[in-house]
Amino acid sequence: MSDSPPLRETRQKVSLSADAALDRLIHNADPDILSAVAGDSRLTEDLALALLERRDLPGEALEQLHRNSSVAKLRKVRLAVIVHPRTPRHISVPNIRHLYVFELMQIALTPSVAADIKRVAEETLLGRLATVSPGERFTLAKRSSGRVAAALLLDNEERIMQAALLNPQMTEMWIVKALKTGTGTEVLAPAVCRHTKWLHCIEVKAALLGNPHTPFAFVVQITAELPLHALKDVLRNARLTPHVKRYLVGMLQKRSS
Repeated sequence: MSDSPPLRETRQKVSLSADAALDRLIHNADPDILSAVAGDSRLTEDLALALLERRDLPGEALEQLHRNSSVAKLRKVRLAVIVHPRTPRHISVPNIRHLYVFELMQIALTPSVAADIKRVAEETLLGRLATVSPGERFTLAKRSSGRVAAALLLDNEERIMQAALLNPQMTEMWIVKALKTGTGTEVLAPAVCRHTKWLHCIEVKAALLGNPHTPFAFVVQITAELPLHALKDVLRNARLTPHVKRYLVGMLQKRSS
């Protein structure tokens, strides 16, 4: 996209003016001046980041900053452009794929970032998990968003799975979903049984009864703790092993009588 005549004129004034100190102009209220500053080749990383701290930065200025070869490829600037609330989606979304793993994690965890941008960052991160080192996966399991940590509940390394269980963003919804996958839960199901926080949740207990890797001692414990309506739902909807199904039917009859 070429510059408009008013912007070209403003840029020339900014460039030629002896008073055109960029560190002052980044605080100017004129949108045309801000756009001219954003596209100025003299712009440094620090000045670009200071400019991007302005929440009222016009979209045209963000366009110019994106095209400014002096700063556009600097990682801090690129990240700040992506998370700016006024950055056009045709700029922010394609640039997400250039970010590092922990930059993607940062976007997903930043409250001020738009939901659709967070979603793209999470999907990009999930698509890379197979190529991420165990050390990075461990950090992601501990600190990432709930959606990313949920994927790591099925990691083949137990320490990573355990870290995901302790992630502050983890919710029972993600644990229930993981337990219902069936495959890859050989270590997860027993770990959830031993986790006092999650074993208090009725939905988690129900999912454990339907998981073939739940130790039978915990099946007995959970069956005694669940209310009758929850047991009936499990029998009606869950895929149970024959052994567990017979036990639940017997216990349901016993408790009902």
